[in-house]
Amino acid sequence: MSRPIAVMTMGLVLSACSTVNYYAHVAKGQGELVANRRDVSDVIRDPGTDEKTRERLALSQEARRFASSHLDLPDNRSYTSYVKLDRSYVVWNVFATPRFSISPIQHCFPFAGCVAYRGYFSKDKAKAEATRLEGEGNDVYVGGVPAYSTLGWFSDPILSSMMRWDDDELAGTIFHELAHQLIYVKDDSAFNESFASFVQDEGLREWRQSRGLPPQDDHEKTMDDGFTWLVMDLRDRLKKLYASGVDEKTMAERKQQTIEDFRVRYAQWRDLDWPNDHRYDAWVNGPINNARLLPFGIYDRWTPVFLALFRHSEGQWPAFYANVREFARLPYAQRQKSLQQWLDSTGQPTVPPTPQSATGSP
Repeated sequence: MSRPIAVMTMGLVLSACSTVNYYAHVAKGQGELVANRRDVSDVIRDPGTDEKTRERLALSQEARRFASSHLDLPDNRSYTSYVKLDRSYVVWNVFATPRFSISPIQHCFPFAGCVAYRGYFSKDKAKAEATRLEGEGNDVYVGGVPAYSTLGWFSDPILSSMMRWDDDELAGTIFHELAHQLIYVKDDSAFNESFASFVQDEGLREWRQSRGLPPQDDHEKTMDDGFTWLVMDLRDRLKKLYASGVDEKTMAERKQQTIEDFRVRYAQWRDLDWPNDHRYDAWVNGPINNARLLPFGIYDRWTPVFLALFRHSEGQWPAFYANVREFARLPYAQRQKSLQQWLDSTGQPTVPPTPQSATGSP
């Protein structure tokens, strides 16, 4: 379940903000990252660098070179520097929805477009914002983020918060975030993240092949996909409930019952398909509200389309990117229609759609 929460683009750091204080906060946070960057080569040579960090950074640079030389991703200074953080996450994102809606409270910015969250470099500030939103009667969720992209406006560094990932996740994240720098469409998170996720997955396949490694074990991805479907189904059921027009008291009761029913379906699915694997239990047994469901479904809604497009491009990255740009140029409604037609032609099942108001830079 790493993708829905762990890596989110925060292009908003350069954007005009609704309050001076918030703008000052994100400018200060980004400025600190820029000021504390060190060239990876210098960190590797530093006698004070521990061997494990040295090895991970060396691997990151191999992946960085592979991204440009084999995947035709941007060849720039991004991910050639390193920042050691004094915290577990670089950013905390605050998601919020009305009590009886699955549509997010949005934040719109000139460069990144509209996004379904607000990002904070301080956990305390994120929690304070969450408390304020809860006080207005909203459902709220705060998620820590180990990495984000500035969409090429800054040379994004490798962060110490990324070092706890395994080799595939580290390399794949570099591919993913560089893909955002290459092609990014305002106000369409599902398109942006599905595209970057496909580049990450296919890039990892080619990366492992180039290193003589066997294909990845599909167990985790298959389980991730199944769990995402369960959560998307819950979101769809809640959406129908909120549109039913029942009184507020009844709706509140049915909301909680719908969530409890989801927990039962999860336990049945886990015990039938994944006995003895309890990796999602903590998430399911923790507090669940509308806001906590927002990130799901964004990262893989259109990935079958991008796979089909890659094959149509005969596995050639430049041709593939050119075809993706054709989609990116379309108006939103026309792009959704075209993507759906391609998805239908693949024969892949369709997940419940992400609300248009949830689109933006994740």
